[in-house]
Parts: sequence; C-alpha cells; structure tokens
Amino acid sequence: MNRADFDALFKRVCNWGRWGDDDEIGTLNLIDADAVQRGAACVRTGARFSLALPLDENGPQAGFIPGRINPVRTLISLNSPWTDDVVTMGLQAGTHWDALAHVSHDGQLYNGFPATSTTVEHGASRCGIDKVPPIVTRGVLLDVARARGVDRLEPGYGIGGNDLEAAAQGAGVTVEPGDVVLVRTGQVQLFHQRNRKAYAGQTSGLALSSAEWLYEHDVAAVATDTFAFEVYPSEAEELLVPVHILCLVAMGLTQGQNFDLEALGADCAGDGVHTFLLEATPQPFTGGLGSPVNPVVTK
Repeated sequence: MNRADFDALFKRVCNWGRWGDDDEIGTLNLIDADAVQRGAACVRTGARFSLALPLDENGPQAGFIPGRINPVRTLISLNSPWTDDVVTMGLQAGTHWDALAHVSHDGQLYNGFPATSTTVEHGASRCGIDKVPPIVTRGVLLDVARARGVDRLEPGYGIGGNDLEAAAQGAGVTVEPGDVVLVRTGQVQLFHQRNRKAYAGQTSGLALSSAEWLYEHDVAAVATDTFAFEVYPSEAEELLVPVHILCLVAMGLTQGQNFDLEALGADCAGDGVHTFLLEATPQPFTGGLGSPVNPVVTK
C-alpha cells in the first residue's frame, strides 16, 4: 500500500474527537455496563485460563528491539527475616498491552495530542498506560488458524477483515461494541518450542485490511498470540508498523501482544463456545508506554 492509500485508510478509521477532545482511552470507552454484563453472562462452567507467558529470562524478547529485555529478577534480601526481590524488565517484554502513546504518526498521538507530550523525564503525559481503566468485558476468540484448517498460519500471512469475519461466523459469534477480540494464529507455538528467533521473526498477523473491520465492529481492544501483532514484514511502503498506527493512533484501539491462546483455543474448539468473561487490566505505570498483563478468561 502506498502512502496516499494509507492516509485515506487512516481517515476512514479515525476516532479523533469521538469521545471529546480530551479523551485519552479511545475505544475502551465502549466498555460500558452492558458490555460488562454481557461478559459476566458468559460464565457457565467456571473454567479459567491464564493467557500470560511466564515472566522470566526465557521470555520472547530475542534482541530484535534494542533495550527491550526479558525480566531479570534479583534477590535483595534473604530471610532477614523477610525475603524480597526486584525485577528489571521492558514493559512490553512478555504478554502486554501497548499504551496508545506507544506509537506516533506525523508527530501526533491518538486524538491529535502531540508526540512531544511523551518525554524522557516523565514518559507519556498523554495516552499513557496509567490512563487505562479496568478492562473487564466480554472476550471473543477468533481462531483464524482453525478457521483456515491449519494449526498455525504460515509466516507472512496477513489476516484481513474477511478472515476475522469468517472466524466469527464459523464460531457462531457476532462481535458487539465493547468486546475485546483475541486473534489466534498459532504463532506462539514457536515460543513454546523455545524457538524465539522464529517466533519473533517473519510472522502472520493483522493486515491493513483488518482495520476497517475492527472499526466497524466497535471493538474495544484487540490482542494476538504473536510478537509483532501485525503481519511482518510490513505491507505499507515507508511505514514499519502501519497496523499499529491505524489501531493506536487513528482509532485509539488498545492492542496486545504475546497472548498465549493455545489452551483457550483448544477448549473453545472442544465445546464450541468462543465467548467468555475477560479480565485484563494493565498495571498503572505512571507515564508508561505499555504494561505486562495476566489476562484471565472465565467460561
């Protein structure tokens, strides 16, 4: 896609001003009381699933992004009589949400805030992860891999709006405003096989054509089981992370990466139920550009 076409797509999915000129949470505004109650109504069996990868030195970071390190835990006190430890890590090291301020485009963040509102000294004064309210709503698993009859999508496969719609129809689900959509590609299997370079290298993921589908369905947040979130290498000329730009900057759509959807995917395939209560609130790091999260699904 060339720059002119990308700019036109950006305008079509733009939510700037939709919730007011001072809004900093974007599509999370769509999680209202009805969305929460719809999620709670999905609880039937009490089965619970954590979607988080372990937080340790064997995490998904493989050196591709300078400075983004896996967690390093250090013991600072041992039986004295208490025992304490500290952790050094990138906020996007493992399973995480990106703050809307994580990406800028043409000098602007979501809702037209200047990219300069993020500083070295204070982090994100606008659209930081600390502005995110509790994320508790109905979750919907769109298992694109299974919908296409494979266990894992091939590297470089771009998931378009047609793929998301096919997965929803196959699951018998109608995505409603305020839902959080979880997109399974099977890519996280490579992480479980200890192949971090393959996991974080060329990957399937959301394509540019998925943006309008997400916009039209008023999705509150979206997460994938991949390192890059979007298909990599990029589809757009001159833009490294064009789907990030459309989600975070244009729509104000919170996005997540490295969600482990394998056990949940198997369970949903087994009982045919692809909706559930999802609790996935990030940690409120002041000025943070992202946050680790332990998403918990209850069916």
